[in-house]
Amino acid sequence: MSLLVVGLSHRSAPVSVLERAALNADAQTKLLHDTVAAEPATEAALLATCNRIELYADVDKFHAGVAELSTLLAQHSGVGLEELTPYLYVHYEDRAVHHLFSVACGLDSMVVGEGQILGQIKDSLARAQDLHTAGKLLNDLFQQALRVGKRAHSETGIDRAGQSLVTFGLEQLAAGGDVQRWAAGRRALVIGAGSMSSLAAATLARAGVAEIVVANRTFDRAERLAEILQEADDNAVTARAVRMNAVPDELTRADVVVSCTGATGLVLTAESVAQAVEGRTGQPPVAEPRFTAVQPEAPQPTADENCPLDLAAAQPGFSVLGEAAVAGMDAATLEQHATWAAGGSTRPAGGRTTESAEVDAELITALAATAATVGRIPERRRPEPVAERPAPVVFLLDLAMPRDIDAAVHRLAGVRLVDIESLAEASADAPMAADVDQVRRIVSDEVAAFGAAMRAAHITPTVVALRTMAADVVAAEIARLHGRLPDLDDRQRGEIRQAVHRVVDKLLHAPTVRVKQLAAEPGGTGYADALRTLFDLDPETVASVSRAEDSTETKDRPA
Repeated sequence: MSLLVVGLSHRSAPVSVLERAALNADAQTKLLHDTVAAEPATEAALLATCNRIELYADVDKFHAGVAELSTLLAQHSGVGLEELTPYLYVHYEDRAVHHLFSVACGLDSMVVGEGQILGQIKDSLARAQDLHTAGKLLNDLFQQALRVGKRAHSETGIDRAGQSLVTFGLEQLAAGGDVQRWAAGRRALVIGAGSMSSLAAATLARAGVAEIVVANRTFDRAERLAEILQEADDNAVTARAVRMNAVPDELTRADVVVSCTGATGLVLTAESVAQAVEGRTGQPPVAEPRFTAVQPEAPQPTADENCPLDLAAAQPGFSVLGEAAVAGMDAATLEQHATWAAGGSTRPAGGRTTESAEVDAELITALAATAATVGRIPERRRPEPVAERPAPVVFLLDLAMPRDIDAAVHRLAGVRLVDIESLAEASADAPMAADVDQVRRIVSDEVAAFGAAMRAAHITPTVVALRTMAADVVAAEIARLHGRLPDLDDRQRGEIRQAVHRVVDKLLHAPTVRVKQLAAEPGGTGYADALRTLFDLDPETVASVSRAEDSTETKDRPA
């Protein structure tokens, strides 16, 4: 059996795809059960965070395993396999181990060096253990990944390179300024009471906010979090809990809002945020135009029910066929727009020639093909002077996947929204610490050690079976000798028994020690097969030793 991981993350897929592929708790459970029920896999664990979905499995066939795991991810995420496949990555055996160890150290995180991933890996292992989908391989792998991650944080300065996603998000809200100075005296609303929301609340409390209101669908959990914040010695914050139906009122009072729930739909719509801003300022916030880039020579667009653009929001001189028009569209909408443009190419109007319309339609079709690969065409907004945009009165941090807060909030004046997508863009420019190289060396060393241990463990049942067979042969021959020489006394029988055992042990010692050493090296797994063939070992005997070892591991494993 061999380790296989199939997944997607912020490094391989746009946030829009990650958002659609996000799995709720029930879907994660069903995915794990279906994976171990599939033919290629015997073990499974799932690492699902706000910016990654990775399915780990112990499989007996590589290609069949990749196909099965990819299909299961598509089925349970609801994203079609053809659409999902370009964003998936695959790691096998040592590369899979290297990947998980790198993830555990924070090297693959959106914010390099962050330590939250360790808790998420621990939760993933606990879930797989509770569902009985993790066996010896994944238990050993995930537990070692936790140890490697802790080693990286204790032996290097990777913590200086990284920070939690919460801290990074608050820095973005503060526009690069001092977070404590920015947060001092503000009122905060935290929506959700899970691990990420709890971290956000604690971080805000330490930063110096005056009040934290916790809202959660399960009111008891919100109350517990509020009590913890209130009783903490390292802050002087006032904390209280409210029910979810109180969020609209609390939103009007809050200066800072952090949302991280497991909801599959929006928790805060653009309308609710706009109403909150109006409640604070007395003036409704003006939404920025959806399209700000213009082409002066282009004709003014006219209404057309088949055009997918928001023509009412277009400015004078705006071209409905230029790249600015399609910025931010997904592939399906782009294809619809291309069809509309191509249909209009036979009806030149407003100075458009048939040839130019055909060229525009081809351009949009090409952009649609690009969007099918990268998710969507990035939005292109014309930068505005700071003076033209009012200072934010409400700051929102959305750490949920899928998103809790409507992305349209980005266009509301008086509001600053930081979400996973904007965090991904900001983190791409973040400096790397020198300690990252040291962590990479730790990961490489640990991967080599883990691989050697796994390969050595793989041959152990075969060696045990060989020694058992030798002991049985010795016992049978001693019994036969006793029958043929009944006049031997006990001392003589003992001497003969010890002599035969010494001969067998000396003959087996060097080969078994050497085969364990060879098996620990890359490509050494074939030595177990060679031993079984050379000594004609019963495969069932070897398998029974493996089952006994697994049973002992399960019995001795701490709860």
